[in-house]
Amino acid sequence: MGLRIAVTGAAGMLGSHLVARLAADGHDVTGLDLRPAEHTPQGVRHLIADIRDGTALSRAFTGADALVHCAAALPSYPVDQIRSITVDGTRSVLTAAERARIPRVVHISSTAVYGLPKRVPTPEEHPREPVDPYSSAKAEAETVCEEFRARGMCLPVLRPKTFVGPGRMGLFSMLFEWADERRNFPVLGRGDVRIQMFGMADLVDAVVLALEAPPETANDVYNVGAAEFGTIREDFQAVLDAAGHGKRVVSLPAGPALAVLRGLERSRLSPVYGRLLYKLLDDSYVDISRARERLGFRPQQSNRDAILRTYEWWRTLPAARSATGAGGRTSRDPWKQGALGLAKVFF
Repeated sequence: MGLRIAVTGAAGMLGSHLVARLAADGHDVTGLDLRPAEHTPQGVRHLIADIRDGTALSRAFTGADALVHCAAALPSYPVDQIRSITVDGTRSVLTAAERARIPRVVHISSTAVYGLPKRVPTPEEHPREPVDPYSSAKAEAETVCEEFRARGMCLPVLRPKTFVGPGRMGLFSMLFEWADERRNFPVLGRGDVRIQMFGMADLVDAVVLALEAPPETANDVYNVGAAEFGTIREDFQAVLDAAGHGKRVVSLPAGPALAVLRGLERSRLSPVYGRLLYKLLDDSYVDISRARERLGFRPQQSNRDAILRTYEWWRTLPAARSATGAGGRTSRDPWKQGALGLAKVFF
């Protein structure tokens, strides 16, 4: 029999893919988001509401058998909104779930809670060491989850790496646009760092596993990410090769380039935020063995698979979706390139 499942952030990238999968699996799904859904599959009811609105949450959660909490603010949001949406919003969601007696809540966190760990692959036991407002909020939201778990709620926490798939824009749209415009693409330093990402379909599979696992197995924290990944240079070069113009990934001196990008960030002339800049200078991947062994998690897509599938989807979009004219409020929007858009002439 299908379950009644509520999903917050249902109009976002993960949320939209998840509600479609859950509905296809025969579940009765209620999605909730501040934004309208681009497409509402059969079997899905979409409510427009704020996750900090307790009355709306009560209406959405009534009778639910399970809840997946995907909603959160991105690093591009103002600092006060990041904490309000991610931390206060999580407390509001879990309070409403507790009142509705929902037996299981899957919380979507992030490997950002580790900050910039020097230990790779990074295990779940690694201390949470946030380094910016976004990672601090995600870490604090996990603390809120621990409070509710201590009170008896079955509350799996998934920590995904950056996920990529059809619908993903953000900074990836800049790579895709430059590739289509017959441009080379820059990386900091040699680009030989290994950065783990995550295919969207694999993330949805991980959420389903957390929903279906026995409570004693599900009620834990799990890293999830690709099992196969290369270097940033290799993954970006795969996109340039797919574009078919013979362009290459080119190295920029890390020190000077980092100084320029930090200055542009402070001046709000670049969408590349600080933690991302530093993450691109060192290997960044997590240990997924706990999810493999306990949940039966088996990711199917490599970094390259996920990025190329996203690029092929991006190429089907109208030119009006160009990154140069968009606001970049969510991962489903192309981000404004700012001064980086002017730098294209050099590549």
